[in-house]
Parts: sequence; C-alpha cells; structure tokens
Amino acid sequence: EYVRTALNAGLEVDAFAPRLSFFWGISMNFYMEIAKLRAGRLLWHRIMSEFNPSNPKSSMLRTHSQTSGWSLTEQDPYNNVIRTTIEAMAAVFGGTQSLHTNALDEAVALPTEFSARIARNTQIIIQEETGITQVADPWGGSYMMETLTQQIADKAWELIEEIEESGGMAKAIEQGLPKMRIEESAAKKQARIDRGEDVIVGVNKYQLDHEDDLDILEVDNVAVRESQIKRLNEIKASRDNAAVEKALAALTESAKTGEGNLLALSVDAARLRATVGEISDALEAEYGRYQAEARTISGVYGAAYEEDANWNMIKDDIAAFESEHGRRPRMLVCKMGQDGHDRGAKVIATAFADVGFDIDLSPMFSTPEEVAKQAIENDVHVIGVSSQAAGHKTLVPSLIEALKAQGADDIAVVAGGVIPKQDYDFLFSAGVKGVFGPGTPIPDAARQVLEAIKG
Repeated sequence: EYVRTALNAGLEVDAFAPRLSFFWGISMNFYMEIAKLRAGRLLWHRIMSEFNPSNPKSSMLRTHSQTSGWSLTEQDPYNNVIRTTIEAMAAVFGGTQSLHTNALDEAVALPTEFSARIARNTQIIIQEETGITQVADPWGGSYMMETLTQQIADKAWELIEEIEESGGMAKAIEQGLPKMRIEESAAKKQARIDRGEDVIVGVNKYQLDHEDDLDILEVDNVAVRESQIKRLNEIKASRDNAAVEKALAALTESAKTGEGNLLALSVDAARLRATVGEISDALEAEYGRYQAEARTISGVYGAAYEEDANWNMIKDDIAAFESEHGRRPRMLVCKMGQDGHDRGAKVIATAFADVGFDIDLSPMFSTPEEVAKQAIENDVHVIGVSSQAAGHKTLVPSLIEALKAQGADDIAVVAGGVIPKQDYDFLFSAGVKGVFGPGTPIPDAARQVLEAIKG
C-alpha cells in the first residue's frame, strides 16, 4: 500500500523502496517465528516484482524485530529472561536486521536500569559469543523449516488476497479487518492459556507457592507531567509564534488544496518549534480526525469454554442478574492516555461479551473525562480500565473524579494490565473495585467484576 501510494505521488520505485522496513513482534513458538521471517522475505520479493524495480535492494525485506511483550509474565518474572533470550534467538536465526529485547519486569512496570542492562546484554551475547550471526540462513535446506516457511507463506498469501479483495490495506483498516483477524487469534490463544492447554511456566503450571516482591521503577507521573508542561510553555514563550502560525496555516492550506508536500511543510513547522499537537490540529482542520470503528468478535473465546462448569455458572448468574434488573451487566472497556497497547483490552471485551456482558469500547487515547462521559451516556454498570504504560496512578483517579463530578460515582471502576502489586492499595484507596494483573484467568475476572457490580 505504501509503495502504490508513493508511485501514485510520482516517485520512482527505486528512489524509496530500498529504505522501506518492517517492525515485527517475535513470540515463543521458536520454529514458527524463524519461518515467519523467512516467509516474509519470500513474499516481499514476490510483491515487489509487480513494480519492476531495477535495484535488487528494492526487493530485499528489511525488518526490526521486538521480542514479545504479552509473552512476559508477572508471575515468577525471572523466567522472562529465558523467554526473551529464546525469542531473540528466533529473530536472529530468522535474519532480522535490527532487534529490541524486552526487560524481565515489563509485565509489571517500566524497566529498571538493572533489567534493561540484562535485556541489552542478551543481544550482545548472541552477537559476540555464540557465532549464530556468522551464518545468514543456517536453516536453509532443512526439510522441516522449508516446509514450515512455505506453509506460512501460503496462509499469509490467502490473507493478503483477502485484503486486496477488500480494496487494499487502507480500505481494510477502515473496515476493521486486520484488527479483527488479530483479535480472533489473540482470543483463541488466551482461551488456550486460561484453560491450561498452552503451558505458561509459573502462570498455569509450575507455579510458585510464594512470589517475592520485585524491585520496580517508580515514576512520579505528576512530576513528569508538570515538567513536560513547563518545557512546552517555555518553548512557546521563546519561539517566533508569528512564524509558527504562518507555517501551520500553510499546512492547513496544503491539506485543502492538495498542493505542496505535507511532510516537508510539517518539517518546516517543527523546525520553528511547532508541537506535534499543533501540527496535527492544523491538518485536522481540513481532514477531521480518524475514528476507528470499535468492533469485537464473538464466540471465539467462549467456544473453548462451552463444556466448562464454572463458565456456565457465570453465564447463569448473569442471566439471573438480567432477570432481576431487566438488562444484562454492561461494561465499558477503555484505554486512556497515550497507551496504544490494546491487545488485552480487546481480549477482555471479546471474552466478557461471550460470557454474557454487554460491552462498549472507548476510542483509543481517550481522556478520563471522555471515558466518564461515554460511560454515563451508555448507562454502564462498570468501567474496565486497561493499562499497559504506567499511567494508572494518574489516569484512574482522574476517571473516578470525573465520574463524581458528573454525579455518576455509582459506576464501578476496575483496572487490569501492567500494574505492580505495590500499587494495588493506592488504586483501592482511590475507589477502584478490582485490580487484575497479568495472568489473571478471564473467568475469574468476570466473576469478580459481576460481584463488584452487585455491590
């Protein structure tokens, strides 16, 4: 889609294609991840051939890889060092050009310097001590790996054709198709984990009797926010605001007329110290703001629990709630702040809908005030806050205050995601009715949320 857009703008394919690169996540299925990167290179060469490049580098896939965030566990967290090492080796065996290794405590909080050094040294040791990087494709010729690579390429091509038939990736995104495919896969995986079919060491098998506290990085969100606002105000006071306004007006005019280069004009504005927000607002004045269609899939998570007695008991209790109150329990699942990690939120939304909750989703990057407004308008019983980026101590109390200010403090608030156990009491004292850390089985969370609604 990017190549077609650039060609339609008048660029020659070899002028930009050698600089294109991908960003892939690497998970724990070792052979599958190696084959994935190999299949990606195969497919990229096939796709680029239709554009007839003359520079071989235009057809060479380049990728940055990051070890998986969702495979990290809060329970027995030192196991995460092993997980990250295995995932990093898969990426290197698969031929990644660049690599990010996650720290062991990222399922709990932002990484400390200690954990970040281990993550960095994982890369260095693979690079300097193992000899793995001396061979470009050590799996080439392996019957198993070549077969698996071809199987992934064939399955991926079916998905690519599905996207092409929908009008291309931009149209598919507008329709929510890629998100739906991702969420379907994530829901199936989470159901297998919660049922113990896929083993996660320390979570659903080989659990510790006692978990020691982990030293975590504590960030004073209030101080950081105040510092950033102060810096912004200083920049706005010291820059040439007339020149900034002129540059922003030029951006809006270019958006209206289609004349000029928006990227170049954005760079001009940034050099004059316009903020990202101001540049975005200048474009929004003409284009409006994209609103992603909030959709959830149904039946995928619940299908794994059709014969589960506990799951069916929760469904029965929800049916009883509906009989008593005239409607089903309703939950708004939200992401607030600049946290763009929505896998957990979407899996929760899908699974809770399958067990019988009515579910609403907030737009990504909502403010606490916007979430409170949506919750009141939709008449929900509970708001489920998904937090992955350490903003819970600021955003969740702000949400509760926003509900109180609008006379809706009867709406319960629960929180889940990457929240250190050390912060649970803070959230409870702020008025949160339940906190669900990584590894919480979804049926257990659903039961507790239903009890919180009942009071």
